[in-house]
Amino acid sequence: MEKSCKICEIFESIQGEGIFVGQKHLFIRLLGCNLNCKYCDTNNFSEKKEIILTKSALYEEIKHYGAQVISFTGGEPLLQSEFLRDFLVEYKSSLKKTIYLETNGSLPYRLREIIDYIDIVSMDIKLESATGEKNDFSLSDEFLLVARDSNVFAKVVFDENITEKEILELANLGLKHGIEIILQPKMPMSKNLDAAGIFQKLYNKYSRIRLIPQVHKYLNLP
Repeated sequence: MEKSCKICEIFESIQGEGIFVGQKHLFIRLLGCNLNCKYCDTNNFSEKKEIILTKSALYEEIKHYGAQVISFTGGEPLLQSEFLRDFLVEYKSSLKKTIYLETNGSLPYRLREIIDYIDIVSMDIKLESATGEKNDFSLSDEFLLVARDSNVFAKVVFDENITEKEILELANLGLKHGIEIILQPKMPMSKNLDAAGIFQKLYNKYSRIRLIPQVHKYLNLP
């Protein structure tokens, strides 16, 4: 029987986060996540929106879109890594698209299954101060070791509660892997958040960083 995946939506829009902000992407939002971040903007996707597609049905659904980048997002797409691997093995060459993975960075063992078919990895580093989830920077380290041969960068949502220890951990991770780190203020921004000041604190320790808000929200895009 042909494998299937659980999706809640497929749509074209402008990438609003990370180093490729402003590009047109085809977003394939997969259902399910292994985390429960306080700021998550997809918690309102219910099982009623579940769409089940086989590999061939997904290919037929997306092959006519014009965007040159396919972004597998979520939720956490790596929860369906087996399907993604089989889909990309069969159809990546036919699609002739750049494959972009948006992930929370907590499942390095699943990333190993598909990394050979991924062109760009946008990896979140989840700060406990912002997410309410216990963070293990060693897991981010392991994830980056798996992703190192791809075009990988890290995205960090932060607020006024970010700690000096978290800033130091981010700097150490950046120094070890040489990755671009995108600081993204939690939206809506608190009046108490000195985003530029936090940027400078990290910059003093590691300079390959950028401060970029969620641009799609300013543009009123999905």
